[in-house]
Amino acid sequence: MGAGHGHGHAGARHRWRLAVAFALVGLYFVVELVYGLLSGSLALLSDAGHMAADVVTLGAALVATRIAARPDTTGRRSYGSYRAEVFASLLAVVLMLVVAVYVVVEAVGRIGGTAEVSSGPMLVVGALGLLVNVIALLLLRSGAAESLNVKGAYLEVVADTAGSVGVIAAGWLVAATGQAVWDTLVALAIGAFVAVRAISLGRQVFAVLGQHVPAGMDPAAVAGDLATINGVRDVHDLHLWTLTSGMHVATAHLVTVDQADHHAVLDQARHLLRERHGVAHATLQVEPADHIGCDELGW
Repeated sequence: MGAGHGHGHAGARHRWRLAVAFALVGLYFVVELVYGLLSGSLALLSDAGHMAADVVTLGAALVATRIAARPDTTGRRSYGSYRAEVFASLLAVVLMLVVAVYVVVEAVGRIGGTAEVSSGPMLVVGALGLLVNVIALLLLRSGAAESLNVKGAYLEVVADTAGSVGVIAAGWLVAATGQAVWDTLVALAIGAFVAVRAISLGRQVFAVLGQHVPAGMDPAAVAGDLATINGVRDVHDLHLWTLTSGMHVATAHLVTVDQADHHAVLDQARHLLRERHGVAHATLQVEPADHIGCDELGW
């Protein structure tokens, strides 16, 4: 029996923010790529590569929010298409790691060699990139707290902001010392920073895909609260997981005492799960005390 059918969709509420950030980052990526090729700066090119990942990530996030909000007409997706946003976040992780590996490989290849780097374009384009990224950060910050999909895009922009600062620093150091090695060292630092952010986001994505208990939720506490409902004798087969950002799901079997009001039990359980534990949708089965067999499963 079902309870708690009111679904919220965090990512869709912030679609316009993603769209504006996508436009800004896309335009800047073209500028940075052109000047990176003209200047010969690895720091600028590495940041352009990361911006390319941003463009793809933000585009995928936009598409995912639209897919996730689309009603299922096939009858095959019983939970809808909400997981599209989680897969978009996984794409962000993969792209960030690819960019990080590319930057490190290119930087290592330059060690011991010589390279001509023009510091002027690095400083100008780096400053422009910093401005674009700060605007995108302000747009995405509020949504990042609610949606894993938006958070993936937000973390991409955080890494890009650090990259822009690194490009400016590299340009200044190359101009001040005449040594192109600073460009290589900054590129390595950008690559390492991007990799760390990707791994952090990846852990959250796989926790959702692996149907782990949502962060901050204690299964024992949830079961204990359900067991306090008037008429409930025992709780078993409790499962808690996240469907997509802001949408926690639960299933449970509630064993009731004789003469229990099943309607009242369901209403109280639904209210408790939603209000106290943030569960958006719960599938609850009420069983009489003499019912056997369901609690014999080992998972």
